[in-house]
Amino acid sequence: MPRALWTGASGMMAQQTNVDVIANNIANVNTTGFKRQRTNFQDLFYDITQTPGTKASDLGRDPTGVQIGNGVKLSSTPRIFTAGNIEVTGNATDLAVDGEGFFKVQLPDGTTYGYTRAGDFRVDDVGNMVTPDGYLLQGVSGIDPAAGAVTVNTRGEVFQGTTQRGQITLTRFNNPAGLSGIGRNLFVETVGSGTPQDLPPGTNGIGTIRSGALEKANVEVVTELVNLIIAQRAYETNSKSIKTSDQMLSTANEIVR
Repeated sequence: MPRALWTGASGMMAQQTNVDVIANNIANVNTTGFKRQRTNFQDLFYDITQTPGTKASDLGRDPTGVQIGNGVKLSSTPRIFTAGNIEVTGNATDLAVDGEGFFKVQLPDGTTYGYTRAGDFRVDDVGNMVTPDGYLLQGVSGIDPAAGAVTVNTRGEVFQGTTQRGQITLTRFNNPAGLSGIGRNLFVETVGSGTPQDLPPGTNGIGTIRSGALEKANVEVVTELVNLIIAQRAYETNSKSIKTSDQMLSTANEIVR
């Protein structure tokens, strides 16, 4: 079976995955705190029929050898944690991180924490600040609807009037690209991300908090559309290499007849 058939097929599968990632980026263009992904690829193993440097004759050695590739595979889909644009909402419990930190929320099992850049928090019936899914933002409790408006300063201190209701911390990771996305705008730590480091906003470069604002997705639609066109053309070209190989195989079969 001609090698080009399998090589072209690997290229088509790789570009299909590329389109899947781009489509997810575009789908989340209006998702609060969303971080886009990109696709990275690696070439596959090579059939080496003649090793570079092999003695070619009495006069010298082959400087390049003969190496024939076998296609491509997906190597990673890293998430890009550049900051998105900040949109002012005027709602005091909408929070945006101006820096690299993440908000820390408690997941439903009560022992695991999730991390998010989406600061669209609300006050629940018992005075906690929670995500739209009801997950508790760590460090805030006891908010009383009858005690006046809530304010959050850049250091993450939560007040109602002169009464402090909590201290929001931010979390950083040595390798945020190693975090695992679990949906609902949340990430969880992994061995690859490193251990979470909780710090008060405004310390050690972790960033500050902006109240009354939200961070938008860092997706640039024009860039994604260009990437989509490139992926489409690459997919088409790989399909043509399969078609060409099939035509050559058909020609060879007709010679035998």
